[in-house]
Amino acid sequence: MTNEPIFVNHQNLEDYVTALFTAAGMPDADAAYSAECMVLTNLWGIDSHGVLRLPIYVQRVRSKAINPTPNIVTQRGGFALEVLDGDDGMGYVVGRAAMARAIELAGQFSIGAVGVVRSNHFGAAALFARMAVEQGMIGIAMTNVIPNIVAPGGAKPITGNNPIAIAVPTFAAFPFVLDISLSNVAGGKLLLASKKGEKIPFDWATDREGRPTDDPNEGFKGFLLPVGGHKGLGLSYVVDILSGIITGGVFQHEIKSMYKHPDDPSLTGHFMIAINPLVLMSKAELVERMAEFTATIKASPMWDESREMLLPGELEHRKAQERRANGIPLPTNLFEELSALGAELAVSSSLLPI
Repeated sequence: MTNEPIFVNHQNLEDYVTALFTAAGMPDADAAYSAECMVLTNLWGIDSHGVLRLPIYVQRVRSKAINPTPNIVTQRGGFALEVLDGDDGMGYVVGRAAMARAIELAGQFSIGAVGVVRSNHFGAAALFARMAVEQGMIGIAMTNVIPNIVAPGGAKPITGNNPIAIAVPTFAAFPFVLDISLSNVAGGKLLLASKKGEKIPFDWATDREGRPTDDPNEGFKGFLLPVGGHKGLGLSYVVDILSGIITGGVFQHEIKSMYKHPDDPSLTGHFMIAINPLVLMSKAELVERMAEFTATIKASPMWDESREMLLPGELEHRKAQERRANGIPLPTNLFEELSALGAELAVSSSLLPI
């Protein structure tokens, strides 16, 4: 059986995902927002966090492991620092509420920080950091996940690959966006390699005994390796402290995997920060300084003159332009899985190849 990609139009895919979430029990607006987030992530080329995750999300919404109608409320805090209770809601919906509140606080106090307890997987952290950029602010978004990283030389996981994204407005074609997980690769890339029938590099993951493997299925059952050795390991600890410990939420092994415990809320924690730089300088000055900063990076020479120095966020910007024009590639088995899910839920929308 071939597993060549099938290309689909991004708007068709978004409409289809919206229909699936709605059929699973989510309100129309939240279903549409979650679909927008997932397809936008695919447009950026971050396929490990796009519609690849749709089957497990839909399963969890249907079982109520993800609360389709959460009551998201402020739990504690004061001034520029608060914690929200996500009521086990969809991570996209809860993450949006947290960053929106952080932006609101930053409008009042110049900086706002909002933690979250009782949420679920929220996709790509950049989605929420970019929300602040849309308001002319700097956004920082992070989340804790189940321990899936082994320390160099370790045999059992002690922390998650806890992603963090930082977005800064440039007021140009695209913002500066750094979005990284603190493993060499995100777990979704193992899933994607498995869907494509590909091997993985030995520095991506280990098996259950902590031994490096090139089998994505063994790696997904096992553990990830930290980026940069002890440096990435230490940063992952920090994200768990901010997202889990100081919020009063769960951390380390108290978080539940949505794959190993598909019928249970994940209890994931997030931490969002919004910073208003325009209290420090005018917009015109910030535009000028960011232009100088980015121009210096772009002008930096490459030893291979056929290559180009790219800014954080530039690759995603270009990929989105390409995929809006040419379609989003889905592995054949993923396309078939999503089509079968639509038939099971009896949605009227269809996923159509270009």
